[in-house]
Amino acid sequence: MKKLLASVALAAIALTGASAQAEDYPSRTIEVITHAGNGGGTDVTARMMMLRARRELGEDMVVLNKKGGGGAVAMDHYLDVPADGHAILVFTIGHAATVAKGKTKLTLDDIRPIARGTDDPQILMVRCGEYDNAEAFVAVQKDNALSYGTTHLGNINDVSAFMFTTKGGLQTPKIVPFDGGGELATQLLAGAVDVAVLNLAEAGSQIDAGEVCPIVVLADNRMNGLPDVSTAKELGIDVSFSTVRGFVVHKNTPDEVAEKIEASLFKAMNHGVYQGFLESVGLDSTSVAGSDVWGAQINAMTNDMNAALKELGFIE
Repeated sequence: MKKLLASVALAAIALTGASAQAEDYPSRTIEVITHAGNGGGTDVTARMMMLRARRELGEDMVVLNKKGGGGAVAMDHYLDVPADGHAILVFTIGHAATVAKGKTKLTLDDIRPIARGTDDPQILMVRCGEYDNAEAFVAVQKDNALSYGTTHLGNINDVSAFMFTTKGGLQTPKIVPFDGGGELATQLLAGAVDVAVLNLAEAGSQIDAGEVCPIVVLADNRMNGLPDVSTAKELGIDVSFSTVRGFVVHKNTPDEVAEKIEASLFKAMNHGVYQGFLESVGLDSTSVAGSDVWGAQINAMTNDMNAALKELGFIE
């Protein structure tokens, strides 16, 4: 009987401690750790989330940029910070590639998904008037290799190009890397490449001017902002890649703290301020998702990246 009472007392103390821990959180400034430089898409996404999240959490939030290694520097740094919720890691498709290549000490077992902030499909873009339709774009590559411009090597952009042509039974493309999406869109217009692998926002001005035309979306469903553009799957090519950005915490973060962070970030990103940001870059409210959806996507995209990188010879 004494043992039973002692166990009940210990359980009550544990529950009280956990509740107090959640009530006391946050107790200091929260760092949002990212691999991106100031002004990049990932950096902007984090800062837009923070505009309302700091109000929801009742504490200031700051961005900590840890650049290098395709996210490896940020992930390795994150492993050494306390698992108390005062540091949140931005996790992207680029991080998934880095994890798949074994370039970081961090594994998926070390993190807990919180919420997704953007789900921005990769889009194959061409000069307007170059092809009558997506079917013609695919048909020409049955016999002729096109040059694809990307902003990364061994990452989502060139993997997207290779997997689209490989699974479509098309000629292997020539990959031409550029420093950024803006330069790539400009060079596509100049004729330096035949195709550009971009996100919608990266070529927004050229699309609005009728100079660059999205021709295939690498997603499961058509984009609300591009209702007339076919998906690769509609063309019989089973490829889906998105530039996703979301937030994770340490696996050992107390449940009550992690749940408080998720609820706060989810509410912040469903606020009109963040939704306006999504609309400005051609996305919509479906980008925002909770931990269940985001966690499943992290696992799926890491596995897909691993398989794609192996198939293309980037890893053994």
